Amino acid sequence: MAYDEELAARMRGALSGTPGVSEKKMFGGLAFLVGGNMAVSASGNGGMMLRCEPSDSGRLTEEAGVERVVMRGKAMDGWLRVDDAVTSDDAGLARWVAVGVDFAKSLPPK
Repeated sequence: MAYDEELAARMRGALSGTPGVSEKKMFGGLAFLVGGNMAVSASGNGGMMLRCEPSDSGRLTEEAGVERVVMRGKAMDGWLRVDDAVTSDDAGLARWVAVGVDFAKSLPPK
C-alpha cells in the first residue's frame, strides 16, 4: 500500500513554519523530520505514524483510533499509529502533528 499523498500534503501544511523540517521516504511512507529526527509520517500502512515520549504511550493509546506501532511483532512504546478518522479534520491533524514535533524537538539534532 502506498502512503496517502493527500495526508502527506496536509501534514506538510501543518508543519509549515516549523524550523528544521525535512522529508524522507522511510517505513514505506513519507516521513517528516525535525532536526533530523522523525516526528510524523504518512504511513505506507495507512494513517499517520508518529513518535512520542515513550512514557506517554499508554495514556495516548487510551484515545480512540490510536495504537502503538507494531515492529517485528512487538508493540513499541514511543511509536504510535493514528487512524485516518482521528486526523480527518485540521484540528485533529494539528494536535497529533504537534505531539510528534514536540518529541522530535526534545531530541538532539542529527
